[in-house]
Amino acid sequence: MDGLQEILFTLRQNKLRTALTAFGVFWGILMLVLLLGAGRGMQKGMSEGRFNDMNDCIWIFPNITSVPYKGFGVGREVEFTESDMAAIRQQLPDVRYISSENSLGSFVNPDTLVTYGLSSGSFNILGVGDQYFNIKEKVKFNDGRRLNPYDTEDNRKVVVIGTRVSEKLFSSTDNPIGKQIQINGIAFSVVGLFYDKGNRGVMSERIYIPVSTFKKTFGGGEKVSLIVVRPKANVDGFELEDKIVALLKQRHNIAPDDVRAMEINNMARQAVEIKSIFNGVTAFIWIVGIGTLLAGVVGVSNIMIITVKERTREIGIRKALGANPNSIVLGLLFESVLVTSVAGYIGLILGVVILEVVSATLIRLNMELAYFQKPEVDLSIAISALLLLIVAGVIAGLVPALRAARIMPIEAMRAD
Repeated sequence: MDGLQEILFTLRQNKLRTALTAFGVFWGILMLVLLLGAGRGMQKGMSEGRFNDMNDCIWIFPNITSVPYKGFGVGREVEFTESDMAAIRQQLPDVRYISSENSLGSFVNPDTLVTYGLSSGSFNILGVGDQYFNIKEKVKFNDGRRLNPYDTEDNRKVVVIGTRVSEKLFSSTDNPIGKQIQINGIAFSVVGLFYDKGNRGVMSERIYIPVSTFKKTFGGGEKVSLIVVRPKANVDGFELEDKIVALLKQRHNIAPDDVRAMEINNMARQAVEIKSIFNGVTAFIWIVGIGTLLAGVVGVSNIMIITVKERTREIGIRKALGANPNSIVLGLLFESVLVTSVAGYIGLILGVVILEVVSATLIRLNMELAYFQKPEVDLSIAISALLLLIVAGVIAGLVPALRAARIMPIEAMRAD
């Protein structure tokens, strides 16, 4: 307590100098926390703002062969069928969910006319299996329900529509649930309203129909436009992808080395790529943040050197009276750690508060930015920052403290 009182007395004697020194550390840790939080928000925005699929689902699109095989030439169009899906279910037990996606018209451009009363618009119409929304688990239903197995078994003329479809066909006060819309002149009942933020909300311009109803109404037979699979928990998605591709190539007489016959979009691969990119971004943020913090630490170290010089006579007298050099070193180190820790802790708390306020504001205003969502700093980073503060305080005070320990009493008495 005596040592602490002495340190506080010294700091109070030089309030402006202490405040300016502490501000450098405070600003460094504040910038580090804000940069890390903003980087986390960017990562979430990039990974979830553009895509709204689970990170373990695998999308398989048929394409055109590029390698001759078993008498078949190049340029043969591959067509998936319902029997392919049955084979995947039977032969690959690691598959948790599987569904098809069948498009009425273009997959990319909304080109099918849909009407409700005097309102109309062109949208993407897709026939999907009953497990489809178990695969697209992140899709949020604002009202009504999802498609279920009974819709498929009974060939029900029901649809779930995206929020953008609802905005164009219905008024803001008109609940679409239970209403009937016309797709190419055929009536379907709306049973669900969803929001899919994939592709920055464009995926909400879709209308989903049970696959059995879709094929019975619009045709298509056994043909499947694409297959989407979700593996069981703890199953390696890359190994399952290889097994599915090998099975489909065998069933369609595709050369094993033909990489163009099917287009694979494994969300786990995209997640790994995004993670690697932001690992680099995080490393850069740490470098910038630590650089800013080190600038503050250098300031603390310089002030400690000045403090030692001002207290040279005092230190010499204390050593002449029998003070242990270790006690002098520890005293100065404690002073340095106290300044950096208090200033840094205030910066850390303020940084977390700012991030929480920004996150709460985005939630309250229901704002979903394309490339930025809910900035935050997790507990491990906060602990790392606190440890960094302690180390910074020790580094800042170590050189001046060792210099003070080497002061000879006779030299101190001669000092001006």
